[in-house]
Amino acid sequence: MTIKVDITPEMQRRVSDIAQKSGRSETQVIVDALEHGHSLDWQESFLAKIRHGIAAADRGDFATEAEIDRVRQKYRPS
Repeated sequence: MTIKVDITPEMQRRVSDIAQKSGRSETQVIVDALEHGHSLDWQESFLAKIRHGIAAADRGDFATEAEIDRVRQKYRPS
């Protein structure tokens, strides 16, 4: 099914930017918003968090072994 929706140039730019940064098509970005409630704001924020995490990893900014062990112990079944 094809549906035509008129959106503002600013919204089109945002959809295109999200698609480019996420490796998805513009259609996939819009479908994600409609089917899963992932607004453009949410998707932009999610991608920013990913970029932030990658930058931290590139700097070698990881959790210490002690921090990892604490999380493992917290969620490990008894």
